[in-house]
Amino acid sequence: MTPHDITKLIVRTAMKDRGAFDLLYRQTSAKLFGVCLRVLRDRAEAEEALQDVYVKIWTKADRFAVSDLSPISWLVAVARNHAIDKLRARRPSGAPIDHAAEIADPKPGPESVAVMTSERRRIDECMDELDDERSAAVRGAYLSGDSYAELATRHGVPLNTMRTWLRRSLLKLRDCLER
Repeated sequence: MTPHDITKLIVRTAMKDRGAFDLLYRQTSAKLFGVCLRVLRDRAEAEEALQDVYVKIWTKADRFAVSDLSPISWLVAVARNHAIDKLRARRPSGAPIDHAAEIADPKPGPESVAVMTSERRRIDECMDELDDERSAAVRGAYLSGDSYAELATRHGVPLNTMRTWLRRSLLKLRDCLER
């Protein structure tokens, strides 16, 4: 199956096409299982993780940005990140009491506060250079965690238009912040 075919399946999955999702699973599950197994090193846990990965793919397929990049890279990233999260969850949550005494004061110092304030001001200035709708969309997607589909509905534009808005807005922000 070509990357273009996989991209089509992901896009159709974003539209909740169960047949496309089934075919996507059949074509990619072996590779994603391998990723989960490599990270977790436990077959049963990798199988469970794989199920969770496909639930994520089903619910977040609308966040896949169609591009020249390999769509399998996006799928592998979803699987790898989920497996790493499961690996981290395995660790004991409580640190030894001796370690707690070594932890530094969590409050940032005056220099850190000044740097963060300056960076925040620069980001706000760059956000102000965007159109109001684009700025609201960026804040919704990257600060509030709204999906592209939710933003497209809220702003009354097609999904691909929303993706274009966000991509171009991020490029403008990057250019502004690099000045």
